Amino acid sequence: MHPTTHDASVQVRAATRADLAAIAALHTGARAASHRARFPDTPFDVPAEHAREHEAWSRVLERDGTPALCAARHGTVVGAASYRHRDGHRRPAVTLHQLHVDPRHWGTGIGRALHTACLGAWHTAGFSRAVLDVRWYNHRARAFYDALGWRPDPERRPAPDATHLSLTLDLAVAAAPPAPCGR
Repeated sequence: MHPTTHDASVQVRAATRADLAAIAALHTGARAASHRARFPDTPFDVPAEHAREHEAWSRVLERDGTPALCAARHGTVVGAASYRHRDGHRRPAVTLHQLHVDPRHWGTGIGRALHTACLGAWHTAGFSRAVLDVRWYNHRARAFYDALGWRPDPERRPAPDATHLSLTLDLAVAAAPPAPCGR
């Protein structure tokens, strides 16, 4: 049985360099699990992929303007997300660049907790819309985003040979998470 995110053991916080190895490992595992459905005979969870994700997340964690969050349960990082401002657009927009959950924690609410934390930050920053790209064959991710209100982006039509579907979320409509209570 998977633990739920309704207990106090799940925390979403800013990711740090100390989280790098765990984030790279869970991203590699999540990517391998989602790709395996489409390409069952291709090895995705290999040292070269771990090194590639480690380098990519290292750049994210060192870059200003690309906030990164992680979700931890009992002190173990089980999910991560990063986003950045989209320049050159008519309306203030933010791009959800990454959102990954360790496959052993899929369906436990970790992804939703990360998404909720992102929404809170986006509302606070005054963004009016969010965008993301998802692989068209990743039906699990597409269903996740659909349930959260993401829709195909009419401003970003894919090329005929595109592997990704562009989605958008109107942040004026998306429910902002409740403000934390404090004393």
